[in-house]
Amino acid sequence: MHCSYYDAHVCRSCRWIELPYADQLAAKQARVLSALPPMPWRDPVASPEEGFRNKAKMVVGGTVDEPTLGILDPRGRGVDLRECGLHDPRLRAALPVLAELVRAARLTPYSVPDRRGELKHVLVTVAPSGELMVRFVLRSTEAVPRLRKHLPGLLASLPVAVVSVNLQPAHKAVLEGPEEIALHGDTLTMRVNDLDLHLRPQSFFQTNTAVAARLYHEATGLVASVGPASVWDLYCGVGGFGLHVAAPGRTVVGVESSEQAIESATLTAADLGLAATFLAGDATAYALASAEVPELVIVNPPRRGIGRDLATWLEASSVRHVVYSSCNVDTLARDLTSMTSLRPVSAQLLDMFPHTDHHEVLVLLSRG
Repeated sequence: MHCSYYDAHVCRSCRWIELPYADQLAAKQARVLSALPPMPWRDPVASPEEGFRNKAKMVVGGTVDEPTLGILDPRGRGVDLRECGLHDPRLRAALPVLAELVRAARLTPYSVPDRRGELKHVLVTVAPSGELMVRFVLRSTEAVPRLRKHLPGLLASLPVAVVSVNLQPAHKAVLEGPEEIALHGDTLTMRVNDLDLHLRPQSFFQTNTAVAARLYHEATGLVASVGPASVWDLYCGVGGFGLHVAAPGRTVVGVESSEQAIESATLTAADLGLAATFLAGDATAYALASAEVPELVIVNPPRRGIGRDLATWLEASSVRHVVYSSCNVDTLARDLTSMTSLRPVSAQLLDMFPHTDHHEVLVLLSRG
């Protein structure tokens, strides 16, 4: 993939972009192989090289009349990246319309050096259908009436399913705050492998839809190969894994700290008539407090991994199988050392993040 921003040293986030994609994939495969114990490996899953990101997280800079949507330079000034080739083309087409809305609604970009302004980020997600979720991260509610005034024009210009305001008043490098104000709609439908997953504004979803679909497909195959009657989906997000593996005669329980994600997963389960229950809470606390133990546990933790407490509980439990989806092979390797009774049966690299050294690894562990 060629990137004029990279060539001009405007943005150097894609550190591997000069490597041919086949070499990137080979380097990632070598990296995860070296970090994990010997086990059978399935063929890696490649990604499209460009246009694969379903979410644009754009820092807003510049001025109200000439806003930038992109990143900040080392001085904290805005750098415009509206034509970033990683983004789905439908995201790129939406960004000029949103920049015009910033001007029309007089949404003053937040200046990090000066600690002044209102609009910090514009977050845009595109569904496979082409519908959009647009979130404006503001410091206060001051600009909300102006956004409401210009909302009809936005809805007429773009296929927007959800519009919201997120409030982040703190002067620190945190993407968003806890409070969300709905302006239009409440859920974006992400169709993945014939399942309509619901995505609400503060719910996590993988940024690479094509590879996420393969991840869920591969995990479903692993679960089917051992045929458990009961499954826990810990760190379940909007229920992608749990909803894919739900089947007649199988109980599925998902646990996730985000209440919005749990609402999304519960809505999808109800729509599809699936016997799956989703609970808001801490995954480790749920496992340690539960009187019942499932046959199989799926874990999809953040980069820090599942940690010693949950790994130790899994080791001491009667859980027969674990499907571990990891975005950090180092914390995965650490967690495996606490689960020595759970033998690695197979592993697979899935490339969610081309042009970087980031990776996703799916591992099946079985006891005995």
